[in-house]
This record gives sequence, structure tokens and C-alpha cells, in this order.
Amino acid sequence: MRPSQTPQSGKIQLYTPEERVRRDATVWTLIQGLLAPIQFLVFVVSLVLVVRFLITGEGYAMAADSVVAKTALLYLIMITGAVWEKIVFGQYLFAPAFFWEDVFSFAVIALHTLYIFGLYGTNWSPLTLMLIALAAYATYVINAGQFILKLRRARLDMEAVA
Repeated sequence: MRPSQTPQSGKIQLYTPEERVRRDATVWTLIQGLLAPIQFLVFVVSLVLVVRFLITGEGYAMAADSVVAKTALLYLIMITGAVWEKIVFGQYLFAPAFFWEDVFSFAVIALHTLYIFGLYGTNWSPLTLMLIALAAYATYVINAGQFILKLRRARLDMEAVA
């Protein structure tokens, strides 16, 4: 049954009761909950290294490697997130509850992938690569914000049901 509404407010819930049970029962929820802050920590370290390189011209190798590590974590969280979405909503991507987050995630993935392509498949300058990394990171911050707002909404929905 989709969508689900709270009896008190009539507000559409993020999860149906069945989806909430599946979300709470799957190990993929825990995995997402662990990977997200790890990815964010790697992002912060990498951002510092990228900005340091852009300001000083030093530390390019460390900055480049940190963007590769951040991208690898992004790919991992996207794959495990698709599995989570399949278990909870019955489809790998673009479930109505997370449609726009998934759409924007593809922009994040595209920019990170462009960086990897540029690093390993072209002779683009370090400056060009670091600017692409900053663009990728800007989209990542927006996308992370989307997911944080969804987590908050899910918590508020739970309070409304209780």
C-alpha cells in the first residue's frame, strides 16, 4: 500500500509500515549507516588535501589519492544503497521515496567518475583534476544534505506514528 499516511496529520509517510519493517530488518541499513560517516570523514580529509594543493601547489599525490579513496567509497555506498533500496522498496533505484536523491546521486557519480577518467585516462593538468574534484565534492555535499533531510523526515515520521 503506497503512500502511507499518519492517522493524526494525514501527512504522507516516507515508508509504508511494510517498508519500515524491511528497512529495520535488513543488515544493509546498518551497512549504510556505517559507510556514510566513513565516506564523510574521508571527504573532509580529502577536501583539506585538495584545497591545500590548490593554495600551496604542494601535496598533489596525496590529494589525488584521497580523491580516489573518496570515489571508491562513493561507488561502494552507491552499490550497497541500491541493494538496500531493492530490499526495502522492491527496486534498485529511483524508488519514489528516494527518487530525487537517486537522480542527484548520478550527478555526484558522474563528476567523481570524470575525475577518475581524467586522472588515469588523460593528461589533464593537476589543477584541472582538482577543480573537477571540487565540483564533485560540491555535488556530494548537496546530495549528503538531501539524505540527511530524509533521515530527519523518517525520524519525524516515526515520532508522528508513535
